[in-house]
Amino acid sequence: MRDLIYEFFTNNFFGITLPTWLVFFIWAAILFTAISIVGQAAVVFMVLMERKVLAWVTQRYGPNRVGPWGLLQPIADGLKFLMKEDVVPLHADRPLFVLAPALIFVVAFIGFAAIPWGGQLSIGDRIVDIQVANPDIGLLYILGVGAMGVYGVVLGGWASNNKYSFYGAIRATAQMLSYEIPMGLCILVVAMTMGTLRLEDITLQQTGYWAGWVPQWNVFLYPLAFIILFVTLLAESNRTPFDLAEAEQELVGGYHTEYSALKFGMFFLGEYAHMITGSAFIAVLFLGGWHFPWIPWTQPDATQWYAVLAKIGVLCTKIAASLFIMMWIRWTIPRFRFDQLMRLAWQRLIPVTLALFVLSAALVYVGRPRAPGWALLGNGVILVVAFVYLSLSSGRVTGRQRNLPAVEPTRVPIGARLGAST
Repeated sequence: MRDLIYEFFTNNFFGITLPTWLVFFIWAAILFTAISIVGQAAVVFMVLMERKVLAWVTQRYGPNRVGPWGLLQPIADGLKFLMKEDVVPLHADRPLFVLAPALIFVVAFIGFAAIPWGGQLSIGDRIVDIQVANPDIGLLYILGVGAMGVYGVVLGGWASNNKYSFYGAIRATAQMLSYEIPMGLCILVVAMTMGTLRLEDITLQQTGYWAGWVPQWNVFLYPLAFIILFVTLLAESNRTPFDLAEAEQELVGGYHTEYSALKFGMFFLGEYAHMITGSAFIAVLFLGGWHFPWIPWTQPDATQWYAVLAKIGVLCTKIAASLFIMMWIRWTIPRFRFDQLMRLAWQRLIPVTLALFVLSAALVYVGRPRAPGWALLGNGVILVVAFVYLSLSSGRVTGRQRNLPAVEPTRVPIGARLGAST
C-alpha cells in the first residue's frame, strides 16, 4: 500500500504518467471523502456527548444501556428517527420543506474543506497539504459558507406555513445577521494582524514563541476577540443561551415545529456539524491550529506520517475542548430574552469589537502588529472602559421596553372583581 501511494504521487501509477493537477485533484477528493465520513460519525456521536455532559452537570448516569458505556445509543437514536412517521403538513411548501434540513446539513460540512487539519505530509520528493483546499481567501470562504446556514432555518420556518415556525425563522434571521457583525470584526482583527487570509499561513505564523517560551497564539494577543468570537459562534449555531429561534416556552419548537422523523434529526445534526466547523475555525485563528508548543511532532518541519497524525490529534483535542465548553454552557446558563440578545450584540459586542479593530489597525500602522505587550495593554484598556460604561449606564432589568409609558396601577373593588368573575 505504501509503495502504491508513493507511485501515485511520483506520477508513475501502474506505469501511467498522471498530470500533476489530476494527482492533487484525486488527493483532495480522497481527503474530503475521509473527512466527511469521520465528520459525520463525530456529529452522530456528539448526541451521546451532549447527553453525557448533561448527566455530568445534573449528577446523573446518562445513556448506559445500549452497548458498552452507552456507546451504541446514537445508533439507536438514528434507527428511531428512520422508523418514525415522516409527516409533511398539508399546506406546507413541500419542495422548500424538504430542502431546508438538507441545506443546513450540507452547508455545515462544506466548511471542512478549508480547515488545515495536519500541516504537510512528505511522500517521496513531493509535499502535500492535509487540507482539501487551500484558497487565498480561505478565511472569507469559511465565513461565507457559515453564513449560509441561516437559509436553512428561514426556509424551514417559511415552508412550514406555521406562525410559530415563521416567528422562529424571523428571530433566527435577526439574530444571525446581528451577530455576524462582531464575528466579522473579530476575524478582521486576526486578518490584519496576520496580513493574510490563508488559514494555513495563519497557523504557521502562530508556531513561534515570545520570550522563548510563550506560544505566539493569537489568543495571547487578543483574548477579548477570542471570547467574543466564541460567543458569536454560540449565537450563530443557535445554542443556549442564544436559542431563541426554538424557544419551546413561547414558540413550541420554533422553525422546526412541523418537522418529524429524519428531517427533524437533520436540523440537530446540522447544528452539531456547525459547532464542529466553528470550533475548528476558532482553533485555527486563535489557538495555533494543529500546533502544540514543545512537542517536536507538532512543529511545521515535521512532515512524517506519524507527525501528521499527531497534528490531527492536537487539533481534534482543541475542537473537543471547545465543544465541551459549549455543552457545559448550555446546561448552566438560562436562555436570554430576545431584547437582551439583540442589545448584547448591538450595544455591547459591536462597540467592543470596533475598538479592537481600531487597536489592531493602529498596531499595523506603527509596524508592530504582533507586539504582545501593546496588544494586551490595549485589550485591558478596552475591557476597563467597557466595564466602567456598563456600570454607569446599567438600569433596572425589567420585561418592558424602556420607551413605553409607565403603567399606573388601578384598584378595582373586591365586589366588582367577584361580580366580573361570576
